[in-house]
Parts: sequence; structure tokens; C-alpha cells
Amino acid sequence: MFAKIAKIAAIASLFACVATKPVPVHQELAGRGYSFDNWGGFSSFAGFDNFYGSDNFVGSFSTSETTVTAETSELVCHSESVVIIQQRLLVLQEMAKRIITEQICEVETQTVVFEQFHASLGLFSGDLRRTSGRSVGFDSSIASHFSSIEESDSSLSTEDFGFSGHDLGRSYVFPSGSNWDTSTSPASVGAAYSAAISAI
Repeated sequence: MFAKIAKIAAIASLFACVATKPVPVHQELAGRGYSFDNWGGFSSFAGFDNFYGSDNFVGSFSTSETTVTAETSELVCHSESVVIIQQRLLVLQEMAKRIITEQICEVETQTVVFEQFHASLGLFSGDLRRTSGRSVGFDSSIASHFSSIEESDSSLSTEDFGFSGHDLGRSYVFPSGSNWDTSTSPASVGAAYSAAISAI
């Protein structure tokens, strides 16, 4: 009887170990050569990998080497009301949703494109906290196309802007004037990050 109970306990513990084994997350695919070209047989995935590359799903490699753009006058940050900032970021958020839902019809492609956008934008968090090893800035050449997203009649443009994710980082500018202090900011920014994560 004891042997039977021990055998059942051993089998139960084996299943428990299998059940609790961590499942690899999609983030692991970022640098593993995972291809989305024509994924699932959907034509809207054609050429997907050409943007960042099959080994660089979130564009993290593009921003590791940057070229500082020479500015005629130094770009310095200036503080605005946080509501003004939140309004503009909400506009960008809703524009991203509009682009994804109006210009992609296949839900599978909408899903992958959004996750790519979400993850690549998330890399900026590490820049702000000075944990990524990259300087805090943006690609001015790519950002300059913002006004071309909409046509004069407010419809979304379909113009090819002539760049890919491989170009990200070639025209970086780094606004100066932040209050970052190497002795105190890691702790205060870490606290701000933890508070924000707790609020999500």
C-alpha cells in the first residue's frame, strides 16, 4: 500500500514540475531569427522581415549604434504642463490604433504589428532610466515624417517614406537640459518607475 501511495505521489510531483515549468515568451523571439514573412499564409505579412530583420523583431539592434545629427542650434528640453504632454501622447496612441485598424484587414497581422510596435516603443523605458546603455533621444529624420501620415483630406497616406527599421538611429538628436543627476537620479527614477508599474 505504501509503495502504491509513493508511486502516485511521485507521478503527481512530476506533473506538478511540468505544469510549473516556465513557458518561453514571445520576447525570446526577438533575436532568434524568427521569421514572420508570409506567416500563417497571410499575404499581408509579405516582406515583414525586411523592416528590422528576422533576427531583430523589436528593432533593438538598430538603436545600439547611433549617429548624432549636427544641429545648427542645440535642442534643449523645456517643461510643459503634464496635461499637454498626456494629450499629445494620447493622440499618438489613437493614431497608432487608427493606422493598424484602417490599413491592415487581417487580424493576425494587426496583432503581430501591434506587438512589434509596443515592444519596440518599450525599449525607450530603459533609455529614460539609463539602464539600456543608449543615450536618451530620438531619430529626427524619421520623426520628420509625422506630418505626412495624413493626406490633406485627413485620410491616411499610403506614401512609402523610403526608410526601414534598419535606418533607425542614423539621425539621432539628444535634447539636453534634463535634471538627470548620476548620484541621485537612479534611485528617484527607479522609484518613479516602480510607482508607475504598480499603477498599471
